[in-house]
Amino acid sequence: MREKQTPVLMAEDVLAATGGRLLRGGPAAVFHGITTDSRTMVPGNLFIPLVGETFDGHDFIGEALSAGVSGVLVQKGREEKLGTSPHEAAVIVVADTLQALGDIAHFWRQLFPVPVIAVTGSSGKTTTKEMIGRILSVSRRVLKSEGNFNNLVGLPLTLFRMNGSHEAAILEMGTNRRGEIGRLTEIARPDVGVITNIGPAHLEGFGSLETVREEKGDLFRVMGNRGIAVINCDDEYLGVLARRWNGERITFGFDRRAFVRAERMIGKETGRTSFTLKIGELTRDISLATVGEHNVRNALAAAAAAWATGADMKAVEMGLEAFAPVTGRMTIRHLKNGAFLIDDSYNANPASVKEALKTLKSLKGTHRGIAVLGDMLELGDKAAELHEETGRTAADTGVDILFLKGAFSRRVAAGAMERGFPEGRIFFSGEPEEIAAYLKTHLGEGEWVLVKGSRRMKMEEVGEAVIQSIGLYEEPGGAGSAIAGD
Repeated sequence: MREKQTPVLMAEDVLAATGGRLLRGGPAAVFHGITTDSRTMVPGNLFIPLVGETFDGHDFIGEALSAGVSGVLVQKGREEKLGTSPHEAAVIVVADTLQALGDIAHFWRQLFPVPVIAVTGSSGKTTTKEMIGRILSVSRRVLKSEGNFNNLVGLPLTLFRMNGSHEAAILEMGTNRRGEIGRLTEIARPDVGVITNIGPAHLEGFGSLETVREEKGDLFRVMGNRGIAVINCDDEYLGVLARRWNGERITFGFDRRAFVRAERMIGKETGRTSFTLKIGELTRDISLATVGEHNVRNALAAAAAAWATGADMKAVEMGLEAFAPVTGRMTIRHLKNGAFLIDDSYNANPASVKEALKTLKSLKGTHRGIAVLGDMLELGDKAAELHEETGRTAADTGVDILFLKGAFSRRVAAGAMERGFPEGRIFFSGEPEEIAAYLKTHLGEGEWVLVKGSRRMKMEEVGEAVIQSIGLYEEPGGAGSAIAGD
């Protein structure tokens, strides 16, 4: 028999949370679990049909009723989708089913008096979330966002997994249009808010960096000086938000004034970074299984957030040293020919590409560095300008060969050549196999390849093709080949 799912709610709870109207059934009806997907629903669920530009979940209400759901929400004006056949499921009419999904999640979250940490920012959100999870999991059972469950649908579904065994929750908050962070903050009611940084991401939806800052800043605004704000001292663009916050705060960064800070950062060995972590007057030497100054800063943000919930220095140390990078985020693969592949293909924006190129420079040393870059998407009117700037950064950071993919590849090339990058070392190719074939012939021992681009550019296919073509280095005895971890 299938185990009952969370949340367990009565119709009267849903009515109270949403302000809906009971159309059929009684207020004592019980729902075991909530689903928005007719393909995953099980008997006893509450089915919440969502409406999008190209779909209407109400079209699957009949399927939901046949599957034995205990209740259905219906958006006002779509009651005819219920059909005329009799059924026992409760039906609740609401003004907007997406709004209702968040309202019910907020109701459920408030039943659990555990610390909730919300993480947003233009880049580094997922890595920071995973680092916080590692630290808190040393001594607590933690609920955290999985995958890309960071929007107005995913975050509520994450909260619905919360139960009495959890002692903390970590929620990632993403956005590509104005108002989402504010609404997500209303739903989650976090006790700790983290903004990793502010940068030119999703400009197509926001229009300007100032609007990006205001959108991310809605985390602090909606928190309303309640709880603790975790503030990046190194990001000047966050200064406005920091000055507006009048509640408790914990600062982090390389700035000596930060409460949580890093000193003496060095690349200890391939795929790892060591640094001295200072929290107030406490000090620990940390060996982090990832690379790049930006990832050390992510670790500082994670340490500050965990500290805000009562974690001690030992837990911070153990958690950070146990952290393994998420696949596609600065994962280093040791290739069979002695070269190295930096797989940073999960996503890209101008700030994260700049950090990746800086990391490539620090890792390659005197060896050649090759960058395979795909377009950065959702940059709106600034797209051409920002791609040219990426080209200039590639030249300034000492990249030796550029492979460029996408509609803005010529703009990247123009920026690079403006800085004196030789045109003969720039290649335009959209096929992963072509890039892999070139690298198999020309890539030598000790050389480095960075693969990065926005998600829809499918840059992970380039990395896979390179590994397929060249192969991975096998440690003696058959040990693994992923230096930075998957």
